[in-house]
Amino acid sequence: MKKVLVATEKPFAKIAADNIKAIFDKAGYTCIFLEKYTDHQQFVDAAKDVDAVIIRSDKANQAVIENAEQLKIIVRAGAGYDNVDLAAATAKNIVVMNTPGQNSNAVAELAFGMMVYQARNQFNGSSGTELKDKTIGIHAYGNVGRNVARIAKGFGMTVKAFDPFVDAEAIRKDGVEVVDSVEALYSSCDYLSLHIPANDKTKKSINYALLSQMPANATLVNTARKEVIDEDDLKKILAERKGFSYVSDIAPDNAAELKESFALQCFFTPKKMGAQTAEANINAGIAAAEQIIAFLEKGDTTFKVN
Repeated sequence: MKKVLVATEKPFAKIAADNIKAIFDKAGYTCIFLEKYTDHQQFVDAAKDVDAVIIRSDKANQAVIENAEQLKIIVRAGAGYDNVDLAAATAKNIVVMNTPGQNSNAVAELAFGMMVYQARNQFNGSSGTELKDKTIGIHAYGNVGRNVARIAKGFGMTVKAFDPFVDAEAIRKDGVEVVDSVEALYSSCDYLSLHIPANDKTKKSINYALLSQMPANATLVNTARKEVIDEDDLKKILAERKGFSYVSDIAPDNAAELKESFALQCFFTPKKMGAQTAEANINAGIAAAEQIIAFLEKGDTTFKVN
């Protein structure tokens, strides 16, 4: 009997966990849950004899992978997968997948929640501004970016996007203006919604040279990864421009310093919250379970990322 480990320091919602278990029960798999664990070694130990692993923000690092004697597949329930050691997994012929699109609407809605909160001066009682008639730029037009565009049009915003990996005509069909460079995007937008992954090319790529081109009262919205921001340069921009704002669902390493010095210019959620909705929980969890079964039973590698 195949064995699946669901390792979630931040557990799935009960309805999502119940759905995951039901899917594996129907397939004749054993499904075990490691939830709210406090020591990473617990994850390492639990992975020793399983065929598959589902994680959320948990670290499927080299220690986990090397100790997993039977592991064939890891599925990250969500879009990003930089919490998986892809090199270690590939070296052991372990397939790594994500579940793209399952939490995209949740992330996009959170981005707008933070935008409204910041535009209204963090609800401090003073007069703020409206999103209507403002221009929003979308940096990376994937699943989340498309949802951001859809919602932005409902707010009456002008929408622009830059993504050299997406066909320009497909973007235009969504009623979005395509710009030909990242500099052109940042320099022309009141709001910038960031959706790039964290990799060797993108880490710290959102730097002073780029941010200094944004309009004086611009807001940068980051629901991607903190590593793509050059935090020293971000602090410099916040200090130079009292109207510039930064909001994110993942706090930078210098969050305490930024909040102390620029309290009304920045906002960070207590933890990564883009996918923290009941609907996203259920969608991503079910997708992860179904992808594991499809791979183990049929060899389906549709969402393989390594």
